[in-house]
Amino acid sequence: MADHSRQSEAEERRRLGASDEPVEDKLAQEFENTVTEGANRLNRTWRALVVTGLFGGIDVGIGLLAMLAVLDATGSKLLGGLAFGIGLYALRLAHSELFTEDFLVPINAVVARHGTWLQLLRLWATTLVTNIVGGWAFTWLVVAAFPRFDDILVDTAMKYIESGLTVETGCLAVLAGFTITLITRMNQGANDGIATLANSLISGFLVVGLSMDHGALTSAIIFAAMHAGADIPYRDWLVWFSWVIPLNMIGGLLILTIPRLVRTWELVRKERAGARDSSAEDGVAKHD
Repeated sequence: MADHSRQSEAEERRRLGASDEPVEDKLAQEFENTVTEGANRLNRTWRALVVTGLFGGIDVGIGLLAMLAVLDATGSKLLGGLAFGIGLYALRLAHSELFTEDFLVPINAVVARHGTWLQLLRLWATTLVTNIVGGWAFTWLVVAAFPRFDDILVDTAMKYIESGLTVETGCLAVLAGFTITLITRMNQGANDGIATLANSLISGFLVVGLSMDHGALTSAIIFAAMHAGADIPYRDWLVWFSWVIPLNMIGGLLILTIPRLVRTWELVRKERAGARDSSAEDGVAKHD
C-alpha cells in the first residue's frame, strides 16, 4: 500500500511538471547544473586550481578593504560586514572560489559518479592553501597602502584569536560554514546579477558582520592585523585555524549538503546509472 502510494505521488509529480523527474522541475534543473559544474571543478588542471584559489583569497582582500573603509567611517560592524560582501560579489563575478564553496557543488558530482573522492580532496586542499596564500599576500598590500586602518585591524583580529575554542565560537564556526554553503546553493538558482549581489551582501553581513569564524574570510582579517603589527604569532593563528576548518566543514556538509543529497536521491541514482552505462559503452568501444 505504501509502495503504491509513493508510486502514485511520483507519477503525479511527473504529470504536473515539465520533466519526467520524480522531484520538482527546479530541483531537477539545479541538480543537473550542479553536477555539471562540480565535474568541471574536479577535472581542472593544477594551474587552473592554483589560480582560481589564489584569486579567491585576493577577492576576499577586496572585501576586507571595503569593510575597513566602512568601519573607519561608521564604526558599525554590521555595515562593515555588509561592505565585505563586495569582495564576495567580486569573487562570484570573477569565477574564483573559497574553500567552503566546494562543500556542495563538487560533492554532488562525486556522489553522482562524475568524479572521485581523490579528486575532491585535491580540489579542497589546493583551494584552501591557495585561498590562504592569496589572502596573506593581498592583505599585506592593503595594510601597506592604508596604515590608518591598523588599529581597527588589530582590535578586530585580537577578538577572534583571544576568544579561543568555546561553545560560542564553535557554534559560530559551524554557522559560518553553513552560511557560505547555503549562499553557494542560492547562487545556483540565481539567474541575474542583482540576485548574486544580494546573496553576496547577505553572506558578508552574516558571516563578517556577526563575527563568525570562517577559515578563509577571518584569516584575511588576522593576516592583515599581523602585517599591521598585532602581537599574533603564526602559531596562534594555526591553532585557531585547526579547529575552525573542521567546524566549517561540519556546518557546510552535515547541515546542508547531506540533507540536500537525501532530498534529490532519486536524481543521484539516475545519474549514477547513466554514468555507469556511459562507462560500459566506452569500454565496449575501446575493446572494439
